[in-house]
Amino acid sequence: MTAHSELRLLPWSGPDGKPCYLSTDDNNSHLSRLADSTEAIQLGLAAELLDHVPDVLGIGEASPEDLSALAADLAGALWATLRVAESRGHRLLAPGPDARANDTEGPLLPAAAIG
Repeated sequence: MTAHSELRLLPWSGPDGKPCYLSTDDNNSHLSRLADSTEAIQLGLAAELLDHVPDVLGIGEASPEDLSALAADLAGALWATLRVAESRGHRLLAPGPDARANDTEGPLLPAAAIG
């Protein structure tokens, strides 16, 4: 069985609202490309929504319906963005076996970098 840390969190939920995961070694598989495309669309929609916020808030007196719709749309965009961030964060490369254990000194810099 594939370890949970090796599964990709997909940018959509199952019919019961539970997260969906993909187990594959092929980052170019049909489902991987579909997930990449969906993530890009979700992030693009979030950016467009943020561009729209000043329009709604800048009209002096936005109606409660407009503010409610904006808040709902922003919450949905934030949820999708956090899901993309979580998915991508899990897929970052973990430190290799050569990583220093108990590194308390911080990164090593060449002497020229110190000045």
